[in-house]
Amino acid sequence: MTTLTPQKPATIKQAGGIPAPAAAPRNDSWHRLIDAVRESGQYPTRSEAESVTRVVLSALGGHVVGDERVDLARALPEEAARVIASQIPVNRRLTAAEFVDSVAARIEGATPATARWDVSSVLSVLPDVVGDALVTRVLAQLPPGYALLFGRAELSPA
Repeated sequence: MTTLTPQKPATIKQAGGIPAPAAAPRNDSWHRLIDAVRESGQYPTRSEAESVTRVVLSALGGHVVGDERVDLARALPEEAARVIASQIPVNRRLTAAEFVDSVAARIEGATPATARWDVSSVLSVLPDVVGDALVTRVLAQLPPGYALLFGRAELSPA
């Protein structure tokens, strides 16, 4: 059995012998997601933004099922996809307020107000990462009230 150990990223040579830039590692997309959350939530450190992102995505992961869950995991950076995909689907859908309270329970010292900030800081950057169409499909699975957490207006049918 042969084991491959990566030593250095391969470079692809373009016509004319000039090396093409190597594709950006997927970990860079995780760092871009964390930086977007950090900016959105005005967190003082990347570590704090990363911790909040993991907690919120973990909570969300149990509420998104089926094709939307698969598509969400595919669209997110690998690290975020693992957080979403590792969650067992919940038996009962939480209202948006209950969801925020569940996140508050996972973050030491959090209040419902700070947890709402954390949830919105993470979820509001997802449309730029995964696309509006997928966010719309995810929201269709969730009870009313979640759209505001994603930075969208909550529209009701006329």
